[in-house]
Amino acid sequence: MKVGEICLLTNDVIRLSNFYKMLFDVDNGSDDDIHQFIISEETTLTVFNDGIERKNNDHNICIAFTVDDVDAEYERLKEFGIEIVMPPTLRPWGAKNMGFLDPDNNLITFRCFPK
Repeated sequence: MKVGEICLLTNDVIRLSNFYKMLFDVDNGSDDDIHQFIISEETTLTVFNDGIERKNNDHNICIAFTVDDVDAEYERLKEFGIEIVMPPTLRPWGAKNMGFLDPDNNLITFRCFPK
């Protein structure tokens, strides 16, 4: 079994989709304000407005993405003015993680596994 999709529910699909397109340097060719596929590989990341009015959450979810170099991503995200809540930190299990917030205050982790 594999995770097929992670869907972020939001009131503002355009704003949140544009953030993730910038974050992952992708152009999905969509400006749909109801539903957008952002990453469509083994596991899909989508942004969707199901019509329910949502309040920004208090970090009830964390999504982790594996990247090649957390330190390089940290510098790149600082240039975009993204709020970093945890700078790159080496964890006891060998991962190097950093955490930041998306526009809906979802907690996002970038991680790598340095050798």
